[in-house]
Amino acid sequence: MSLDPASIVAAPPGAALVDSLAAIVGRRHVIAPDEDQEPYLVDWRGRYHGRAAAVVKPADTAEVAEVVRLCARAGVVVVPQGGNTGMCGAATPDGSGQAVVLRLDRLNRIRAISALANSITVEAGCILQSIQEAAAGVDRLFPLSLGAEGSCQIGGNIATNAGGTAVLRYGTTRELVLGLEVVLPDGSVLNRLQGLRKNSSGYDLKQLFIGAEGTLGIITAASLKLFPRPRASALAMVALPEIEAALTLMGRLRGTVGDRLASLEAMSRGQIEVIAQNVPDVAIPFALEAPWFLLIELTDTLAGTDLRAPLEAALAETFEEGLVLDAVIAESGAQAEALWKIRHSVSEGSKRAGYVVSHDSVVPLENQAAFARNVERRILEAVPDARVVMHGHIGDGNIHVLAILDAARFPDATAAAPVAARINAVVDDETAALGGVISAEHGIGVSNRARLGRVTEPGEIALMRRVKALLDPAGIMNPGKVLPPEG
Repeated sequence: MSLDPASIVAAPPGAALVDSLAAIVGRRHVIAPDEDQEPYLVDWRGRYHGRAAAVVKPADTAEVAEVVRLCARAGVVVVPQGGNTGMCGAATPDGSGQAVVLRLDRLNRIRAISALANSITVEAGCILQSIQEAAAGVDRLFPLSLGAEGSCQIGGNIATNAGGTAVLRYGTTRELVLGLEVVLPDGSVLNRLQGLRKNSSGYDLKQLFIGAEGTLGIITAASLKLFPRPRASALAMVALPEIEAALTLMGRLRGTVGDRLASLEAMSRGQIEVIAQNVPDVAIPFALEAPWFLLIELTDTLAGTDLRAPLEAALAETFEEGLVLDAVIAESGAQAEALWKIRHSVSEGSKRAGYVVSHDSVVPLENQAAFARNVERRILEAVPDARVVMHGHIGDGNIHVLAILDAARFPDATAAAPVAARINAVVDDETAALGGVISAEHGIGVSNRARLGRVTEPGEIALMRRVKALLDPAGIMNPGKVLPPEG
């Protein structure tokens, strides 16, 4: 259905707002407060709970724009929401009950795909896995890969600048985006979907919205890069005596196989123990005696390339030097999938283990080992009964530090707040001291707003506020997210 923008009048939250939204998208695509809104009002970890004046599900960009124009004229806050798999509460409304949650599920079409141009144009509600499968259907690869890929939506991936397990070779989501279509806070539409590899025609406006978490506009479609599909691969999981060995091994492999080094995923012994204890269908191929474990994946686009030989040679050399204590090399696709399942189970296992105070820090690569050592020691000094585990991406400086607290003592965020604050202070201090930032790939949302203000230069925060004020002067687009509270 379509509504003439000239007929829109200010509609306060309530029945009038629901009716106005229904005139745009159809009544069955609007969920009123007295209906089942609950799945849209809480984040997947159960940390953030809110209320909404309505949940609305537009079918296309035109309906998104009309909904936003309606809300802009009515002074109603809009909270964009994709697959709701985020880690920081960016897609959850506050408790006022005044917001419209705008779900993007119905914008799920693949608009175009070109094997010649190595590009795909998709709508924001497309599930990441569906995009991967569409790329495979034309013998191409869309390399963004993360644990929630079966349910997360590409609009949310772009809005948080998701990282994943292939950053080492392909970069973050920001580096995979050729163009965007965005509904701005006044309801106008910015269309930069050309998908051109070269474009120096003024400011690169799409970059404003990548990583902005819906605070500057709503991403409705994207043109994305595709790559040749890997036709040969080799995967190993190795046990290491210290995290420094992972960096040494990375250097050796880069020297011998170059950009065939696709992924290096590290997990502390404690992290794998958490998975083994809480995710029953995961098989661990090692006795958990070493302090660190590393997944190594090599890929090549040339069929028949022997990647196992250089991988075995590198492991043999480092084994003789004591840098590798044990190794398992996947003999089949099923074995490779089983090894990757360990890595992709970290969120599920940790969530079941207790109340998790998680971090997404990134530091310069030279400081990655020092960061891991320092934060573990200092967290345990500050909170001796915390269970400190880690996982992350060797090669891009991003180590996720998790302090798991006893769920019986700390059942929710309110109970855990004082302890979490002490842990966050330790991690933030070390991150800043080693030249890093507090979010590599999960974003800021609600949970990291205050922390962003503590570790980011005031001038940078001031410039962010100016950009926000320019694009969203009424402050209706996902307020209370990303930017730290004033003062």
